[in-house]
Amino acid sequence: MRATVIHGPHDIRVEEVPDAAVRQPTDAVVRVVLACICGSDLWAYRGVAARRPGQRIGHEFLGVVEEVGSEVTGVRPGDLVVAPFVWSDGVCDFCREGLQTSCPHGGFWGEPGSDGGQGEAVRVPYADGTLVGLPAEALGDDRLLTAMLALSDVMSTGHHAALAAGVRPGSTVAVVGDGAVGLCGVLAARRLGAERIIAMGRHKTRTDIARDFGATDVVAERGEEAVAAVRELTGGQGAHAVLEAVGTEDSMRTAVSITRDGGFVGYVGVPHGGSAGIDIGQMFNRNVGLRGGVAPARAYIPELLEDVLSGRIDPSPVFDRTVGLDGVPDGYRAMDDRSALKVRVKF
Repeated sequence: MRATVIHGPHDIRVEEVPDAAVRQPTDAVVRVVLACICGSDLWAYRGVAARRPGQRIGHEFLGVVEEVGSEVTGVRPGDLVVAPFVWSDGVCDFCREGLQTSCPHGGFWGEPGSDGGQGEAVRVPYADGTLVGLPAEALGDDRLLTAMLALSDVMSTGHHAALAAGVRPGSTVAVVGDGAVGLCGVLAARRLGAERIIAMGRHKTRTDIARDFGATDVVAERGEEAVAAVRELTGGQGAHAVLEAVGTEDSMRTAVSITRDGGFVGYVGVPHGGSAGIDIGQMFNRNVGLRGGVAPARAYIPELLEDVLSGRIDPSPVFDRTVGLDGVPDGYRAMDDRSALKVRVKF
């Protein structure tokens, strides 16, 4: 089979790799129908996050079950399924508590020894604890398939940020970051009943999506100017809930600074810059809380799927370019130079 591998910074290739196969009785093999490139993949692409030469890459996919191990009972060949970006056994203490990302038997697609999502097929460990079934008829609906693909990571991660920040009906929310996760955070905040949503971004194509998703205001400034703009919009108080979807020192500093006294920052941006953006003294004096981390997408997919199927939410607009498997290297380049927001890979 063919799959995407990374050999070094800015060196993404599509190569022949061993076929995905059942190795354990709890495994399944999924033939990929749709995958995509994530903003977090760019950290490896740019050389910020280390990868072994030839390592698989990609962690968002949905597809059709081709084969299952002898102990798999939750899915069967022919089922359409989506995979969260972390596999998990579904039975440990953490999984039962809805924190599948801490499963002691879990792992991330593309880590050494595992298949990546940007390939023709994927071996799925602990299929019963990991995969979520989708309606078979969705195979004929390209928009719906794309919306469900977003549940594998970006929509679930935006939702995690909104929950961590304590978004509630009638609240004022600010979203730091105009990538796919930030935009899905806007959608999640609207879904949870926020009355005012301030999207922070300077790229019109992205802020237009944010407005379509429910943003009531857009702040294009950065740094201290951004803080001043949000304060002005909120009568000097700041936002009850701030969703941080970038992961840099500057973005975290901005997020804390625009949070209303007594409010929360929900952080889901993969940290690149340490904790220097966190001023504990400022947070202490203003009773600003900080919650977040890796989103347990497996816990959120079922409820978000209901809303996608009902038409209540549609995160599909965050995908603005489609490539085939051979076009994946170009897709990385497009996301790296910001000429694409999020690239979908169609098989």
